[in-house]
Amino acid sequence: MRTILITGSGGVGRTTVAAATALAAAREGTRTLVLSADRADSLGVVLGTTTGPAPVSVAPNLTAWRPDAAAGFRDDLTAFQERAANVLDLLGASRLDAEEVTPLPGAEELTILRALRDAVLSERFELLVVDLPAIPQALALLSLPEELRRYLRRLLPAERQAARALRPILGRLAGVPMPSEWLYETAARWDTELAAVEAVLADRDTVLRLVAEPGPAGADAVREAALALALRGLQPDVLVASRVVSEEWPGGLVAQQRKVLEEWRESYDVRTVPHLGHDPRGTDDLAALPVPGVNDTTSTVEWPVVDRIGEDGVLVWHIPLPGAIRDDLDLVRRGDELVVTAGRFRRIVALPSALRRCTVAGASLREGELRIRFAPDPDLWPERQ
Repeated sequence: MRTILITGSGGVGRTTVAAATALAAAREGTRTLVLSADRADSLGVVLGTTTGPAPVSVAPNLTAWRPDAAAGFRDDLTAFQERAANVLDLLGASRLDAEEVTPLPGAEELTILRALRDAVLSERFELLVVDLPAIPQALALLSLPEELRRYLRRLLPAERQAARALRPILGRLAGVPMPSEWLYETAARWDTELAAVEAVLADRDTVLRLVAEPGPAGADAVREAALALALRGLQPDVLVASRVVSEEWPGGLVAQQRKVLEEWRESYDVRTVPHLGHDPRGTDDLAALPVPGVNDTTSTVEWPVVDRIGEDGVLVWHIPLPGAIRDDLDLVRRGDELVVTAGRFRRIVALPSALRRCTVAGASLREGELRIRFAPDPDLWPERQ
């Protein structure tokens, strides 16, 4: 299954491009699902068909789905209360009724990630087009599975045999029951679900597509998004320049767009979508937009480790970070993890196994690529014959 994740700045036609991309694929005979988690039905407005928690057929081969974050959150909380009944009763906590529950911040992100996973696993569709939120929220959403799995591993490690053996003793000493097995089972289930989502996002058949209007604000948004995506090992497969005006529009706007487009073409595969002169509404307007179709590229970027022990006595980890500025870069080694900060973006990544037996020997930024040198630790590195 091919998955296209589409994001961009707010108000640049991101949802329109997602809907038009899905419609174009469906008209070519591809069974397509377009997915959105927008509380307001902006997807339905563009498609001309109301969308909601139940998938709806929009056109032949095209289905639209906008899952309900509130309903999903209520179901999860109800299940949690049932499983934690003993602990809640011990603490004297009163149960929450489903009617009084409103989704907390982050519920929309979890909802769309779960829906994305379910759509891929269902195998009902050949193409999934996801209308992600605007760039800042989309970047947070893409980071969520990895970060939550890391938190779970730290808070409830899988190696809990000792905790199992000591639980009855600790319970008698403390006078309250220790966390029961369901807590670990729940954590394991969450980890499995998050791993499935993470696998979809990291799959080579999943691409991320940026939408931006050529102009100063769009140029800034693309520059920042490219760096944040690179820190996650991703790059846009296509940059869709939306609302591109014709020569009949005011000359200043035409010149401004042309300048930005020329700059973008130096780094990206740029596809232009013209301004229709009005906001697109319905499948006829969407069909008039020449959006890029499905391609065979990938958004996944490799971070290779190059063995230079023979020449320089080090291993070099190459991390592409286009647009990074040397003064805004920071690296911190923390056990078997590396904390990489680029501007206002940060990611904690696990070191490849070979580098865990090394010490950091230095780093440099060259031509948009961070190169970190690791020297083998004599106490941990096997002797080379």
